[in-house]
Amino acid sequence: MRVNDPVLQPLRINNLTLKNRIYSTGHAPSGYLQDGAPGLRYELYHEEKAKGGIALTIIGGSSNVAADSANVFDQINAGDDAILPFYRSISERVHRHGAAIMIQLTHMGRRSKWDIGQWLPALGPSPVRERAHRSFPKEIEHFDIDRIVKAYGAAARRAREGGLDGIEIAAMAGHLIDQFWSPRTNHRTDEFGGTLENRLRFGHMVLEEVRKEVGDDFVVGMRVPGDEGTAEGLAPTDCVGIATAMAGTGKLDFLSVIYGSGNTDRELADVIPVYGRPLGAHLPVAAAIRKEIGIPVFHAGRIADLPTARHAIDGGYADMVGMTRAHIADPHIVAKLLAGQEERIRPCVGATYCASRVETFCLHNPATGREAVIPQLVGPAARTKRVVVIGGGPAGLEAARVCAARGHHVTLLEAADRLGGQMILAARTPRHAEKAGIVHWLAQETKHLGVTVRLNCLAEPADVLALQPDIVIVATGGLPNTAVLTTGEELVASTWDVLSRMPRPGTKILIFDDHGGEQALTAAERLAATGVQVEIVTPDRHVGADVTGTIYPDYLRTLYAHGAVLTPDHVLRTVRREGSALVATLANAYTDAMCERTVDQVVVEHGTTPADDLYHQLRVSSRNLGQTDPAALVTGRPQVQVTNQDGTYQLFRIGDAVAHRNVHAAILDARRLCMAM
Repeated sequence: MRVNDPVLQPLRINNLTLKNRIYSTGHAPSGYLQDGAPGLRYELYHEEKAKGGIALTIIGGSSNVAADSANVFDQINAGDDAILPFYRSISERVHRHGAAIMIQLTHMGRRSKWDIGQWLPALGPSPVRERAHRSFPKEIEHFDIDRIVKAYGAAARRAREGGLDGIEIAAMAGHLIDQFWSPRTNHRTDEFGGTLENRLRFGHMVLEEVRKEVGDDFVVGMRVPGDEGTAEGLAPTDCVGIATAMAGTGKLDFLSVIYGSGNTDRELADVIPVYGRPLGAHLPVAAAIRKEIGIPVFHAGRIADLPTARHAIDGGYADMVGMTRAHIADPHIVAKLLAGQEERIRPCVGATYCASRVETFCLHNPATGREAVIPQLVGPAARTKRVVVIGGGPAGLEAARVCAARGHHVTLLEAADRLGGQMILAARTPRHAEKAGIVHWLAQETKHLGVTVRLNCLAEPADVLALQPDIVIVATGGLPNTAVLTTGEELVASTWDVLSRMPRPGTKILIFDDHGGEQALTAAERLAATGVQVEIVTPDRHVGADVTGTIYPDYLRTLYAHGAVLTPDHVLRTVRREGSALVATLANAYTDAMCERTVDQVVVEHGTTPADDLYHQLRVSSRNLGQTDPAALVTGRPQVQVTNQDGTYQLFRIGDAVAHRNVHAAILDARRLCMAM
């Protein structure tokens, strides 16, 4: 551990001392509410970060202060006294580990929906539609303003009464306060529009009311833009002026500065930058405001590792660094740093799986969000066993890691000359390279825990049985499934083929995506970047139908920039050869009208089929005949079924060796199976 590490220095804010410079920003973890209210799952999620040594966790991203701020993405309702028992419970949990806790409060304004929750109209300074959430807002009236200002104050009071250490007011990414600030959403001609002084008026009223309710000795901060990053939005000079004015009120204890806005998904992708974007790219945006004000500045935005965090503090860019997604990947960052184990921190690879799903989960840490059932750290087993794992992809590596952490003797057999499986292919495109960090960390951990790894070992049953296993785990993955054509399957390639070899520039390639995930988009991106003419065809309403959140804008930007053609609503029927070319026949998914494309290559993405030959060969001599008890699996209980008294070992298969899914499902299979062994 570095002496005088800048991220470990305390910081005083108002009457609150934060024990280090690392915090988790306010966010709304999707799927964590129970019957519309936060409960134990929500509490355990934040408590785990406190256990891991974080200084501050801000709960309740975009917590609503009023009924007409709709629950768009599982926000906490901070506008009712019913929230107080939750505040008291979660604050006690977090405080017992020496961490501070705040809540982010907001009114979403036009960044809302009218057809959910209470079915109330969205509100905005002016009736300007927001494309991201698709509402046409009502122009806010003076009585609405007075009511909402009071609601902010009441919500702040509840935070103090509930034992929280402070609040952060959201005034960024298109929330109501910054909707008043921005001329593109504020066209008013009254005292709330026109000049900067008028556009700031609503925010000033909110601060006045909040301070009246909580007093001067309670921490109040505000999250603001430092640059909205779009020609129509607030420029850096605008943002510095706004930040200076708000800090100059004397009513704020800190400002949290972001880059980007939230009017479109493209803009939101700047607020939550994904893989392929540089780490800490917008630290200068925070620094520009920090230089002009006299209160601490917080900043988050791909501060994914401790070197970037140190740079932010050491370089004077910010006073606190938000490492939110990094803590979703590993909530024990500070604890590992303090223990001299920085190299064992599970990396955030920027996949942003956590922000692009119905439920918030890390792509490669299945314990986050499931703390009640899956512990972040596993303890030793009562009895040591011999475990053989076949397959060195994410599922197999996680199985080997967890079994070794339990104290078992583990041997991992991998057919290839290196570990990683499909993740290595996915990481071959430069923008995706950091995803290889998933398997690099797993491989490093298995080495640290003493797992015996045998590469270039295409395991046969005899190889497995020679190790005299008590438990065998088959994690052999799957193989590309291209069996979707009426005729011509032998003429097509898979996305694996595209990712594993260099394409020929100048060729025309048609990719048929009957999957909807990132696989076809990644392959298309790799091809397009080398000068290949790419057309993606899908039966779905748009390409990448399952790629959501802040992930898809960078794909589309890259593909459009390289001239890719995107064709939805079509099914690939046949492929035939004509001379040196291939002719693909497509059918419209709704009219059955047929059309043809003449190309140099056809690529099919249709998931994988299990590589399960070894599993079936091993079943006959296993005690459980390969059976897994789903009820025991999902509740973290041991697999105890015995259906073959003559068997000598338990046999299980996980990941894509069962069925095509994704990396998270594969690692989840491994974790909850092996943590109970």
